[in-house]
Amino acid sequence: MRFTAAELGKLLNGVVEGNPDVTVSELAKIEEGTTGSLSFLANPKYAPHLYTTNASIVIVNKDLVLTDEVKSTLIRVDDAYSAFSILLEKYNSIKQNKSGIEQPSYIGQSATVGDNLYLGAFAYIGNNAKIGNNVKIYPQAYVGDNVKIGDNSVIFAGVKIYADCVVGSNVTIHSGTVIGSDGFGFAPQADGTYAKVAQIGNVIIEDNVEIGANTTIDRATMGSTIIGKGVKMDNLIQIAHNVELGANTVIAAQAGVSGSTKVGENCVIAGQVGIVGHITIAKGSQFGAQSGVHRTISEENKKWNGSPIDPYINSLKTIQVLSRLPELERKVYELDKALKASKENK
Repeated sequence: MRFTAAELGKLLNGVVEGNPDVTVSELAKIEEGTTGSLSFLANPKYAPHLYTTNASIVIVNKDLVLTDEVKSTLIRVDDAYSAFSILLEKYNSIKQNKSGIEQPSYIGQSATVGDNLYLGAFAYIGNNAKIGNNVKIYPQAYVGDNVKIGDNSVIFAGVKIYADCVVGSNVTIHSGTVIGSDGFGFAPQADGTYAKVAQIGNVIIEDNVEIGANTTIDRATMGSTIIGKGVKMDNLIQIAHNVELGANTVIAAQAGVSGSTKVGENCVIAGQVGIVGHITIAKGSQFGAQSGVHRTISEENKKWNGSPIDPYINSLKTIQVLSRLPELERKVYELDKALKASKENK
């Protein structure tokens, strides 16, 4: 992949400052830039590197004021970070532009597949599955019976999608993720054992969702576990049966949502947050890392923190007080000692 500064300027609707014919073929951090590489400057903390980098082209904000001579060709744009993210996406799409059906692989006789399918070696598509156009299914992925996958979705290596699940369009599912495994349903018996409750529902993943590696989304006991449009999920997340995640909610790594909980749209759930089952989370809620969400949240657009959760500012005050506990304990000890001495002297 080679681009000139002039081509990049046109693509990004930017202004080229320097040699418009200089070419780049790789991306690099500004502090690690070499001849032939493209970088960007968005964080002022990295501004000194602009005057020492060997990158051939650097994308910068239009309002950047230079304080020294720059060797690189600059492309001035409204937002350097956003512009560079566009290029990263383009670079990634070119790198992953695979096509064709590799062998050995399997497509069920009753399955239907759209145009321009990429099916990697040892991948499996079950009976009655319906695969849209421009779908990429990487090696060793499993797509079960009756599964539906919409246009332009990417299923990376080793993903397992159990029977009857639905994946929308423009969805990305990263390696090792399991969609539609059984929900954790067991009925206690009189003799102390547990009888399994059949999980006969499915998982529905709506459009424009991205799911990180080694995440698990359980099928519903009945009905559907639903991942709403635009949801973004990190690696190593557990979503239990019959959970519903609202549109454009984001969840960081190692978080878990227990069964039948409904999370509103545009929520932010940080790493290692634990949410109990059978509650409702209002839209726009934000939870700090390791928060324990133990009850329904009905107030919209509020920040929470701690375990159990507390309003964000309150939790910071609690943390501050806790940090002073050793000092407070010492003072109480001294006061108690003085009080005892006073009583003994009477």
